[in-house]
Amino acid sequence: MSDQIQLEAQVDESLVGKRLDQAVAQLFPDFSRSRLQGWIKDGSLKVDGEAKRPRDKLLGGERIEIDAELEVIEDHKPQGIPLDIVYEDEHILIINKPAGLVVHPAVGHRDGTLLNALLFHCPDIAQVPRAGIVHRLDMDTTGLMVVAKTIAAQTELVDQLQERSMGREYEAIVHGVMTGGGIVDEPMGRHSKNRQKMAVVGVGKEAVTHYRILKKFRAHTHIRLKLETGRTHQIRVHMAHINYPLIGDQMYGGRFRLPKGCSDEMIEALRDFKRQALHAKKLELWHPHTGEQMSWEVDLPDDIQHLLGVLEQDAAQQESEV
Repeated sequence: MSDQIQLEAQVDESLVGKRLDQAVAQLFPDFSRSRLQGWIKDGSLKVDGEAKRPRDKLLGGERIEIDAELEVIEDHKPQGIPLDIVYEDEHILIINKPAGLVVHPAVGHRDGTLLNALLFHCPDIAQVPRAGIVHRLDMDTTGLMVVAKTIAAQTELVDQLQERSMGREYEAIVHGVMTGGGIVDEPMGRHSKNRQKMAVVGVGKEAVTHYRILKKFRAHTHIRLKLETGRTHQIRVHMAHINYPLIGDQMYGGRFRLPKGCSDEMIEALRDFKRQALHAKKLELWHPHTGEQMSWEVDLPDDIQHLLGVLEQDAAQQESEV
């Protein structure tokens, strides 16, 4: 099964001298490089009405046209998985993702994912690359995500991500008491020994995380974070890099630690918190169709609220004993 798509764009000055395959990767960022190269080679992508080679250089001002068949997602089955929908119209869908929900099928998670849920909730989304998923949250991270319901919306949202005009703010609880907010500007890439992990590396992709303090506790800090970039595991890696790993982070948190003199309730709360204490709290974007600036904010999930309550009690108890 396939769906016919027709797109066009003009080559601007920033792309002069670039190879055709490099330029179209920037002009149509919602499609993979391999798919775009395939369209160049089979003539579905033309330059000023003519078929070109991937390595041909551009002069500027050319009109790029795509008239191609886009394979509809058939490998993954629709599944009636409940979605916490915060907002929906014919162009976008905003969801509040729960902990434990994998965003996209992968090894070990072939179904039961957000993608399967989206195919059930909105069958036409099968015609959009990656079922409209333009950014991801880790399986155990909760909070706001935007999904594009059309190819046009996806293209616009991907542009906003790349231009950093989409605002994403998170809340987290970290080990250690921070003295103040700051910025982590450290490049990231795959870990040299464990390819499942990310790390701060000398030669990596730019990664910038802003953070500020919301509340200090006796041995932990509740923080708000804002992303400039969206690298895999970025917040988790950056906070661990500056020695304030997230509570419950099984991959980057290091050995389990307990502050001295904490209550049985606090010991139990920290031991039982088995996921990273991270929540995508706020999402701000320009609506891909109307151009209106929109924002959403959702409450912290119950488990993080409970943990904050326990930390608050511990801090109050320590103060009363002083």
